[in-house]
Amino acid sequence: MKFSYTFLLILSCCILMNCAGEQKNDFQISGDQVGKLTKQSLARDIDLIFEKDSVVQDTVKLNFGSGASKIKIYERGGLLLLTLTPNTDSIATIQNIQINDSRFITEKGISKESTFKEIKDKYPIKKIITSLNNVVVLLKNSDLYFTIDKKELPESLRYNANSKIEEVQIPDNAKVKYMMIGWD
Repeated sequence: MKFSYTFLLILSCCILMNCAGEQKNDFQISGDQVGKLTKQSLARDIDLIFEKDSVVQDTVKLNFGSGASKIKIYERGGLLLLTLTPNTDSIATIQNIQINDSRFITEKGISKESTFKEIKDKYPIKKIITSLNNVVVLLKNSDLYFTIDKKELPESLRYNANSKIEEVQIPDNAKVKYMMIGWD
């Protein structure tokens, strides 16, 4: 009798540890993977990949056969996890991913809640692109990139879209507006 209780206890612990590991992997970002999604995932399989979540697509575009322009993945509780943009190939894969949930985290511990200092301490910066309202930070050897609102910059840099902004000009405490992945 004691053996069966011990066996049940060990089996329960193993199941719980497996579930915890699966949950962690659901929010892990690595080179070719974002949670359950891989670089090779087909857009048509999104409903299967996120079967436990809610997938919202543009039904007007789907009815005309041109594919969804954006696919939003919501957790069952209603929290937006990811916004996906498929490419326009005949066999569409995911081209861009916007990380909407701060539980998604890179192998080096970066999430959408990270500051510019945390990013530059963990990843080498390849290039900084200035737009009208934002600054886009591209990383070396990575498909991951970040958008920082110009409101996070010193006032002298906010209003000139043509100015070239250098890494040293971005404050360490600048918050990330968007965390994105661009797959070719």
